[in-house]
Amino acid sequence: MASPSSVYIMLSNTGTLFTQLIQSYTRAPYNHASISFNRELSEMYSFGRKHPRNPLHGGFVKEDVATGTFSKFPDTTCVIYELKVSEREIEKMKRVLHIFIRSQKKFLYNILGVIGIALQEPVEFSNSYFCSQFVAEILQRSGIKLWDKLPALVTPDDFRKCSQLTLIYEGKLCHYEPRE
Repeated sequence: MASPSSVYIMLSNTGTLFTQLIQSYTRAPYNHASISFNRELSEMYSFGRKHPRNPLHGGFVKEDVATGTFSKFPDTTCVIYELKVSEREIEKMKRVLHIFIRSQKKFLYNILGVIGIALQEPVEFSNSYFCSQFVAEILQRSGIKLWDKLPALVTPDDFRKCSQLTLIYEGKLCHYEPRE
């Protein structure tokens, strides 16, 4: 058995009008999911805003807590979870991720998929994802299946309720200090 490593799942809420709209329907405290390959969150990816002030222009993004969208919303709240995985699973995840990185201009934000969640009907298009669908897809394509449902039906709240994830931080994102 390979030595255990970790990936980190961050759920966040920027408090913007767009996220308040989503939250009014979901009643969940967090509405955005990201995956990071380090505890410092310096290598974090998701599907979200390409420009901080425009929630309608989205796609595959490498997120940066210091200079990206999150920096424009200093009151962002978050929870960060650790998922223990093997080195082999990390390698698989990074291979899948590199497909997204290489072709990032081809990927779109799956806004209809968000509506599909409300209807409990998966809406999937090739090269189109929403945040939690993307994170679930990375995990599933790497052999990690946390739920018995399609990635297109996974919500940020599903991560929050997942018993395989260990909570390591909850609070304002700007106050997060990674500790080993």
